[in-house]
Amino acid sequence: MAVIGLIGLIASPLAELLIAKLLPRVGPMPGRGARITTAAITGALSGAFALRFGADPALPAFLLFVILGVQLARIDISLHLLPNPLVLLLLTGCLFLLLGAAFSGEQWSSLARALGGAAILFATYLILALISPAGMGMGDVKLAAPIGLYLGYLGWSQLLYGGLLGFILNGVIALLVVRRTRVERPSEVPHGPSMLASAVGIALFFG
Repeated sequence: MAVIGLIGLIASPLAELLIAKLLPRVGPMPGRGARITTAAITGALSGAFALRFGADPALPAFLLFVILGVQLARIDISLHLLPNPLVLLLLTGCLFLLLGAAFSGEQWSSLARALGGAAILFATYLILALISPAGMGMGDVKLAAPIGLYLGYLGWSQLLYGGLLGFILNGVIALLVVRRTRVERPSEVPHGPSMLASAVGIALFFG
């Protein structure tokens, strides 16, 4: 667990460096405080997933989710942006690693359920975005696909509760922001971090 946590701690600044170089739209490297915070969160979550999943062949897929998910949350909080290349990397990387887990002895039904979860959550977010474009961004819609993939891999119940928890958590945060800052547009609170945090919580405690 400690070794995996250390890997996550090291992977975080490396990911930030690559993002700054390859995605100029995101901007330069974050400040020192942000780098320390994201590294600490990534390391702690990596260790927690290692403790939760042990030697499960699917562990690398969830470590990728932690490393990229923390970066996506950081970017969404600071810029209200979920870069397409990062979301696509999370989706394709997860597919590749979960496929490897299936070849390593995992049930192929879990992979099929993961694909179904990605389609269901993506379609749900897309419908909501079309109904209320002011309350849901297309970045959130795209992020729903890899999150649905991970939650679907764990089970249908995890997909359901993870999806619902994301909306509940975002609603609570938006309410707190409105009460504290008196802003009139709670929809400007980024939804991506709530989606990611809910998926992490479901995976760790109900995976």
